[in-house]
Amino acid sequence: MDITKITQLIGIFQPKGWLKNIADSNVLETVNNKDGCVEVQLRLPFPSLDFEDEVKSKLAPKVMLMKGVDAVNWNIKLDIATLARCNDAAAIPGVKNVIAVASGKGGVGKSTTTVNTALALAKMGAKVGIMDADIYGPSIPLMLGVSESRPEAYDGNTMKAINAHGLAVNSIGFIALNDQAMIWRGPMASKALMQLLGETHWGELDYLFIDMPPGTGDIQLTLSQNIPVTGALIVSTPQDVALADAAKGISMFRQVKVPVLGVVENMSTHICNNCGHEEAIFGTGGVVKMAARFDTECVAQLPLHIDLRADVDAGKPTVVAQPDSVFSAVYAQLASDIVSKMFFQTHTISTEIPIKLT
Repeated sequence: MDITKITQLIGIFQPKGWLKNIADSNVLETVNNKDGCVEVQLRLPFPSLDFEDEVKSKLAPKVMLMKGVDAVNWNIKLDIATLARCNDAAAIPGVKNVIAVASGKGGVGKSTTTVNTALALAKMGAKVGIMDADIYGPSIPLMLGVSESRPEAYDGNTMKAINAHGLAVNSIGFIALNDQAMIWRGPMASKALMQLLGETHWGELDYLFIDMPPGTGDIQLTLSQNIPVTGALIVSTPQDVALADAAKGISMFRQVKVPVLGVVENMSTHICNNCGHEEAIFGTGGVVKMAARFDTECVAQLPLHIDLRADVDAGKPTVVAQPDSVFSAVYAQLASDIVSKMFFQTHTISTEIPIKLT
């Protein structure tokens, strides 16, 4: 058995959706011969939806054809990397990577996309949290079924994030009464959000999603400049009025040097609950064209369906309520794609001593 040739064979394999092969991604740790069985140790720096199935169905047969190989044993470990943050910002204690989810305007499904994508990522083995920074409509507590919960003191200086379906969650909505409007001017709102983020004990998280307020005003700009973001995801509907605002969101993140991971086209089509007829009521192709114009991509096209709305209203998003549905599969692919893209478009960094946000 020629271990060197087997190592080279495994190393040049490039999984679907990856921008580099296994060797260049530093995923391959060891390849050993154990009495005719090839023992392969792989370390995944991000959750990859179909990686294990693809390796076993496409790569394993090739290894089995090598001389002297009787069997292959794959040991795949998920060890999520800490990636470089924009502008070399200081880390949030315990948090490896931060993903901002933004929209140019409200009502495009940003929060629904956030909770389902975060839950899909958690199902793949990552430790995930959500910070609900949408002061205009903090809907994350309702969507996750924890609207009556309140964070508890942790150590006298921080509050403990609430656990919701396995996610660590905190929201500006937890400190307001149900019908109370958050009447804050820009600087006050920005300061309160940064304080909430910095004074939350998140535990150990691989990914923290920030559900941003819609728009591109003072609050959004301040948050984008001060939160240690790894990448940003834009959510839009296909209609022209939403696309114009989404384009502004991309421009804002680019100006503050935050990498844009792509654009999600939400409500891409409407699926009738009675007959299943699918219709593009908001137009077609808008997000794809707009993304191409800004040198990014449409990373997912999500439908408008009554179940998606009903599930979050009931406090059990679709990924939890209907884990085997086609909708959950789309969110899983979206989650896998954005963390893959985030890994390949930046570089890993060593663990640092975090600095408290002020």
